Amino acid sequence: MKEKYNPLFSPVKLANGLTLNNRFVLSPMVTNSSTSDGFITDDDLKYAARRSHSAPLQITGAAYVNRHGQLFEFGFSACKDEDIPGLAKLAKVMKSEGAKAILQLTHAGRFSTHALNHFGYVYGPSEMILQSPFRHKVKALTIDQIKSIVNDYALATKRAILAGFDGIEISSAQRLLIQTFFSTFSNQRQDDYGCQNLVNRSRFGLEIFEAIQNVIYKYANNQFILGFRATPEETRGSQIGYQIEEFMDFLDCALDQANIDYLAIASWGHDVYKNKVRAAGQYQGQLITQVIHQNFRDRLPIMATGGINTSEKALEALENSDLIGASTPFIVDPEFVEKIKIGNDKQIRLKIAPEELSSLAIPSAAFKDIVPLMDYGESLPKESRDLFRGLYQKEGNK
Repeated sequence: MKEKYNPLFSPVKLANGLTLNNRFVLSPMVTNSSTSDGFITDDDLKYAARRSHSAPLQITGAAYVNRHGQLFEFGFSACKDEDIPGLAKLAKVMKSEGAKAILQLTHAGRFSTHALNHFGYVYGPSEMILQSPFRHKVKALTIDQIKSIVNDYALATKRAILAGFDGIEISSAQRLLIQTFFSTFSNQRQDDYGCQNLVNRSRFGLEIFEAIQNVIYKYANNQFILGFRATPEETRGSQIGYQIEEFMDFLDCALDQANIDYLAIASWGHDVYKNKVRAAGQYQGQLITQVIHQNFRDRLPIMATGGINTSEKALEALENSDLIGASTPFIVDPEFVEKIKIGNDKQIRLKIAPEELSSLAIPSAAFKDIVPLMDYGESLPKESRDLFRGLYQKEGNK
């Protein structure tokens, strides 16, 4: 191993004291290879098995906690007890080479694309009319529905524990439901979950953390991992949905509410780990990862993500973080980390040919609905993205 890469392969402790032997994390990626009812398939298991050695901490793609929160048509479910046997198989495969397996839990809210196609409407904090992908209504969640979703997260956490996962990750990043309650863009409510102040905008997320922590105390051991994935500043051009200072206030409260073991910083765009604070204030122009790391590194590890697909980018990102999250490099090169470790990083392959799909255990219609997101971030070269686009276009509906 080249000496300059030593920091990437130094041990790191999560907040619960669990030690990982290097800084790499296999970040969430939905392959869209489960059944239409959200059950785990052999394709899911083969894909995970091929990458079971890739990183010491591995996070599944988004598992939806109820059907109205389902983002991807063939994503997998954690919303019913019947999901547990399949999830147990997935956890076992992910852990087969010693990695810690994390189940990501989500509700996509008004961005629940599949729920929109299935029901004709979606739910969010406030009622609104959206035009894409067709004109439709966003229904405001009632108080009872909000309480039910909080319970859905608690039940999904219990299912993850029963299935043998080493932890869960709660995602509010990239405009998922928790974030939209926190956002002044999408939350126009006037009740206890409304936009009047930071306390009310934080309430939904904090209630979820309280509920899942109670489940962890009751059913899991003290090494069970609770991760949090979030976007610390929400922007639309020059407009600000919430500032990084507000997010840090929320994170302070969440850490009082639950034993969070790491924070993953995520958003849309190119090289997200280089994003800078846009809002006016003391942090304007500084790297978001740097601000969060400086303020919270003594309380929990910070994970940088987004566009980290080379050894040099990994080193750069580690300057302002403790963990390096990557997803697309592991799709096309499961030995991504291994090649860096042995000084063979020049052999990392981000381009693949159709004949390599089988050896990489990439499902025949993989990444349906995901390729447009890959296009946005461009972490993989166009040739690889076009190959995946052709797969699901050729395969059509399952």
